[in-house]
Amino acid sequence: MAFSEIYSLLPFAQAATGGGLGQFLPIVLLFLGMWFLIIAPQRKRQKAHDKMLTEIKKGDEIVTTGGLFGTVIRVKDDRFVVEIAENTRAELGKGFVSSKIEATIVE
Repeated sequence: MAFSEIYSLLPFAQAATGGGLGQFLPIVLLFLGMWFLIIAPQRKRQKAHDKMLTEIKKGDEIVTTGGLFGTVIRVKDDRFVVEIAENTRAELGKGFVSSKIEATIVE
């Protein structure tokens, strides 16, 4: 049996040599899988983070990506002025805010 005869018996090989949309189906399926597993959830998290950044106001407690806790003293266009210790203030880029600490009620 010649190689071309064996190759023609494989269903994937036949689809690949058939031309048309059959060649692009695996690529389309791979892209859709990546979209639903990776890209869409990341975009959702990014939108939630951007919304959280726009809602931060003076007096809110935040955590930076470096792990520093602080209280927002002033909100500027592209950064926050944060008090990280008593009489210690730092300017922090908005992109470096990891999360806002929600107030918890202790009974």
